[in-house]
Amino acid sequence: MTQTAKTPDDRPLLRLGHSPDPDDAFMWFPITGVAGAPPAIDTGRFRFEAVQQDIETLNRRSDRGDLEVTAISVAQYPYVADRYAFTSCGSSMGDGYGPRLVAREAIPLEAIREGRATLAIPGRRTSAWLATGLMLGSPERLAAAEVPFDQIIERVASGEFDAGLVIHEGQLTFQDHGLVLLADLGAWWTGRTALPLPLGGNVIRRDLEDRFGPGTLAQVTATLLASLTFALEHRQEAINYALNYARGMDRALADRFVAMYVNKHTLDFGPTGREAVRRFLNEAAQAGLTPPAGPVEFVDPPQR
Repeated sequence: MTQTAKTPDDRPLLRLGHSPDPDDAFMWFPITGVAGAPPAIDTGRFRFEAVQQDIETLNRRSDRGDLEVTAISVAQYPYVADRYAFTSCGSSMGDGYGPRLVAREAIPLEAIREGRATLAIPGRRTSAWLATGLMLGSPERLAAAEVPFDQIIERVASGEFDAGLVIHEGQLTFQDHGLVLLADLGAWWTGRTALPLPLGGNVIRRDLEDRFGPGTLAQVTATLLASLTFALEHRQEAINYALNYARGMDRALADRFVAMYVNKHTLDFGPTGREAVRRFLNEAAQAGLTPPAGPVEFVDPPQR
């Protein structure tokens, strides 16, 4: 039997950076495909390729504008606002919960605030670190060291650090390693502001509009929203894929984690989410922790 050769896909390629964690994997597999399989949905004018790296690496890459579309920490936005805009979908917001300060045993937050306790952190451009600075003040006094996010729990448990700032699945698994909670940054922020804590956002490079024509940013955002919608409508299939990135979590816990960070704000920041981003960045700039962000731009899909 004669086989028909596949037609090369010559559509422009957009690289999509995301963290190797369950919620990001859940959202984007429909447009990037799985193990060489084609995407689950029509991706329109573009092809998408997943670039999976830890969030601090993606933050630093966004400084250079390496990727066309990428997850970044909301705390990173002031450094790249001239190059990127937020897409209206794809955010990670903690509504009354978020990154956590943990330790082997209860220690006063004053010990961390005054630099008397060593602290492992996942990166100085992460929103978790920025929220820590807002909560404790004077982050330059903290005895903090950057550690890969997936090593923080074990290095605190081993005694190498007195405390750790955990993100991703570590927010749910730290107790399995004998660690105790010192503070939940999301609970602190929401209790003070009545707003969700904006942790991560999806951004798109502004120059795509010049390269591919007016409306490109909105069109790509529509494709991202379609990916997210497909994942939510095919939840079990999406969870199956997300389990590949569920370090130390069974299916039920991975599903719980995805539910925490793929929520109504992920479909669209909405008025509350957008206000949360602006307030978070304004407070950070007023405290001298980040440069002023200026107007925060969100790209919406085309109006139907």
